[in-house]
Amino acid sequence: MTAIIIIVAVLLVLLLWIVSTQRKLVNADELCGNSLSQIGVQLQSRWDAVSALVKLTKSYNEHEYRTLTDVIAQRRVITSSSTASDVMAQEKALSTLTSKIQVVAESYPELKAEATYTKTMDSLNSYENKVRTSRMVYNDSVTRYNRMVRQFPDAIVASVLNFTVKEYLQEVSEKKDMPEINI
Repeated sequence: MTAIIIIVAVLLVLLLWIVSTQRKLVNADELCGNSLSQIGVQLQSRWDAVSALVKLTKSYNEHEYRTLTDVIAQRRVITSSSTASDVMAQEKALSTLTSKIQVVAESYPELKAEATYTKTMDSLNSYENKVRTSRMVYNDSVTRYNRMVRQFPDAIVASVLNFTVKEYLQEVSEKKDMPEINI
């Protein structure tokens, strides 16, 4: 009888530990998804600002406008179910578009001097900083999550319940060579 009570107690403790670990993993996974969604919100704002700049260039050069709208067509929504690769692709497209807009602005000094252009570029810089902060929060969340998934004994529960290591966001290589956007 005592052996049965001990076995039941051990099984109960084991079950409680599994449930607790599963809840921690779900919580960490949700934080990663939330962080990724925040990046999506900031990227959406950046796309909106860049789209406004593209429309502004239309009055200066129709060919450049068509080229820029082709790049805008690559826009994808980033949600909590997106991957780090999805975010990287969107950031690459935004970097390309921003570089092209800068080239157009250099060709048309009157565009660069326009108040709407200046205001929109300022908001673009603000969104860039917010994306940078959101990326750091995401990578921090992924670090905490990945530790839980990989460290013993939580790794046992994680593998049984199909929790896998998440991918970190990497620096966009095009941004390393991209000039600062200064007005």
